[in-house]
Amino acid sequence: MRVYNTLTKKIEDFIPFEEGKVRMYTCGPTVYDYAHIGNLRTYIFEDILEKSLKYIGYEVYRVMNITDVGHLTSDGDTGEDKMAKGALRAGKTVKETAEYYTEAFFKDCEKLNIKKPAVVSPASEHIDTYIKMITKLLDEGFAYESNGNIYFDISKAKDYYRLSGKNPEDLLVGARDSVEEDLSKKNPADFALWFTTSKFQNQEMKWDSPWGVGYPGWHIECSGISGKYLGEYLDIHCGGVDNIFPHHTNEIAQSEAYFGHKWCNYWMHGEYLNDATGKMSKSKGEFLTVSLLEEKGYDPLAYRYYCLGSHYRNPLTFTWEGLDGAANAYKKLKTRIKNLDRTPDLNENKTDAYQVRFKEAIKNDLNTSTMMTLVYDVLKDEELSDFSKLYLMDSFDKVLGLNLIEEEAEVDEELEKEILAKIEERNQAKKDKDYAKADEIRNSLLEKGIKLIDSREGTTYELI
Repeated sequence: MRVYNTLTKKIEDFIPFEEGKVRMYTCGPTVYDYAHIGNLRTYIFEDILEKSLKYIGYEVYRVMNITDVGHLTSDGDTGEDKMAKGALRAGKTVKETAEYYTEAFFKDCEKLNIKKPAVVSPASEHIDTYIKMITKLLDEGFAYESNGNIYFDISKAKDYYRLSGKNPEDLLVGARDSVEEDLSKKNPADFALWFTTSKFQNQEMKWDSPWGVGYPGWHIECSGISGKYLGEYLDIHCGGVDNIFPHHTNEIAQSEAYFGHKWCNYWMHGEYLNDATGKMSKSKGEFLTVSLLEEKGYDPLAYRYYCLGSHYRNPLTFTWEGLDGAANAYKKLKTRIKNLDRTPDLNENKTDAYQVRFKEAIKNDLNTSTMMTLVYDVLKDEELSDFSKLYLMDSFDKVLGLNLIEEEAEVDEELEKEILAKIEERNQAKKDKDYAKADEIRNSLLEKGIKLIDSREGTTYELI
């Protein structure tokens, strides 16, 4: 498999530390509000990656954090805590807010067929781990205490800007509006490992530490959780491109200082979902959620289909016209597959060849648009039996996650007796030329999700 590595800025052969096994970490949500569909594009990409690795034969162990403390409204060390701000808006405690939006996030993931990682861990459950790491960083001179807070000294990091490729001079205070001077720091770009009451007096979630009552910085949390569950060596770390700097940059600095060696070999980042005004963001106020798409009549999987048409490293501009096109194409695709004959007749040589091509698309830096093209190539192939097409749709869908093969709904014995009785009653009404009653029976069954199908051989039904 070949993937684009943000660290080296090139496509490389993927070689895990341990043959056949992949240790994968993905940054989870900060649960202060609902996830918007721009956030969820990244999680769709990560889901496709995990399923693709498994499809081509790797054993994948994936870990994800839930940020319920420490993430400020700036990705550096400025502004309010996002969780505190969200709790104030919702009129709940921080803990209640985190629990509510965590549940909402995973409901959205379920609707989008995003698999839950093997480990999902809230940041607030690992305070002892962060304290242990920070203590070692202090002891070894990578960190320092100033005005009650603990900061990482980036001048001690090896090639601090290699992931982001940024120019340090462009990040100086005054060079851009987003940089604010913190006089507690030795260097303007130093980042906080631990905050105390010296900076945030009204913080709701606080713990005792050797440096005073306070709470961890955002960046140390991912390093701590990853190290706890995945060890000192990480194969793949994922996230959105907005995480590259400073969050992932800081993770590398503190993790490699703590472990004493290179920490993660491959960094993979999903590009932005843009709207007409630019990057989709919660800070704009109103934003698009999965629930809003549903309210407007869209199947959430139509949005997944929409995302699969674009490479994860390409920005994608959201438009309602584009989503309409994806929704219509997805509906037609499902109908086409549903109408395939299920009589067993497998063309093994041809199905094997298509699966090889699908794996090649995976290995080509996760080329989802090629994967989708193969779906349609299979359906157009006149040399393939319908059963072979169904077999391939089921195989490809282990990665695509589009519910291409609908499971036949089972009808219990009592319900079937009731349906057959209604069909007989309707047949009698038609014999009696009581067409109003016949239509009433048909419509009442339809309201219950039971569609009657009339043919020369008689009337049958299907569940819809």
